[in-house]
Amino acid sequence: MPAISDDAAQPRRRWRRRLGGLFGLSLVVLVVLLSLSFRAAPLPSPPPFSAGLPNALPPAGMALFQLPTGSIVRNAAVAYRGGSFRDRREFVMTVVLVKHPKGDLLIDTGFGREVEAHFRAMPWLFRAVTSYQKQTAAADQLTAAHFDPSRLRGILLTHVHWDHVSGVQDFPGVAVLLPTEERRFVATGGTLSAVLRDTPDVRYEEYAFEHGPYLGFARSHDFFGDGSVVAVPAPGHTPGSVVIFVTTPDGKRRAFVGDLAWQREGITEREERPWLTRSMADHDPERVKTSLLRMSALAQAFPELVLVPAHDARGFADLPPLAP
Repeated sequence: MPAISDDAAQPRRRWRRRLGGLFGLSLVVLVVLLSLSFRAAPLPSPPPFSAGLPNALPPAGMALFQLPTGSIVRNAAVAYRGGSFRDRREFVMTVVLVKHPKGDLLIDTGFGREVEAHFRAMPWLFRAVTSYQKQTAAADQLTAAHFDPSRLRGILLTHVHWDHVSGVQDFPGVAVLLPTEERRFVATGGTLSAVLRDTPDVRYEEYAFEHGPYLGFARSHDFFGDGSVVAVPAPGHTPGSVVIFVTTPDGKRRAFVGDLAWQREGITEREERPWLTRSMADHDPERVKTSLLRMSALAQAFPELVLVPAHDARGFADLPPLAP
């Protein structure tokens, strides 16, 4: 085979250099764009919310308790634009027990007894950048407190991602309450809904938003008919994500927003998740933005409303643990 002359090889070398330069430039542009996506960029201020708080008549026997099941350590930068990479946050996996005379509810289930297997079912990239701390599963905390799980009216999910449903299998026979859109997502959500989809013998109970407007949301579902526990549709993070408003007999109002925001600054500072985490975590980021602004308007109108993102420890701080 004849040797390639130096003159003939020159064009190939030039193209290799050009391609290498283009690749390097593209990499620099990508790094710059990613870094810019972590900078603060508040969404426009929403119109002021002018209506008052809806009536609620929570019964005297109603109470809330926290059941911490674990945590993941992240930093504020991955939670909301403008957060610092040096601001380390404990992203909690805390379940809430709602004791109500008409039937007790769990809001989400956190890490269950088989969380190790559930974590292994997640995509490799997520596992590569994630370490978690497991605590006592919610079912075992209830048992230690001599609470019979058969008393539960149901498990009320904010959405069906793995860290919110890992404990479902620890409550056999207890109804899982979710909107029709989220029930459909269990079957179609790929790895994001695989844990619940692969949980055997789940008893789903779908509910509709047949009640009227509630705090700026067009539709709602009142679980007990007394205004104490009301869910509204807040799709985006998943197709059937909800916000759950809970009013207790002391008049305190809380908004359990699930993963609409991972930390409350997402709402109070109107900051979306950075592009990287937004694109990986949110089913429809534009719809997340809409609900985020609705909640921001409420937070401005009613500063007494306690915002409870599912992974923000501050939202659960005043809830007592369930004593043995």
